Amino acid sequence: MNNSFAQNLKELRKENKLSQKDVAKIIDVTQQCVSEWEKGNMEPTLSNLWRLADLFDISIDALIGRTEF
Repeated sequence: MNNSFAQNLKELRKENKLSQKDVAKIIDVTQQCVSEWEKGNMEPTLSNLWRLADLFDISIDALIGRTEF
């Protein structure tokens, strides 16, 4: 996974007018976890990728930057 995931996550979150805390609560992780993903310091588990993709109604491929969303 590359930094396009971090950029895509931040962009999608802002487009949907969600805070890091909002995203964390919805997918059941900590706000710190979302922050670290957006900084590119950590990568989400596959189950968290599924939750994020479902939240933003996009494919995992789009979320991680393999395709346009």
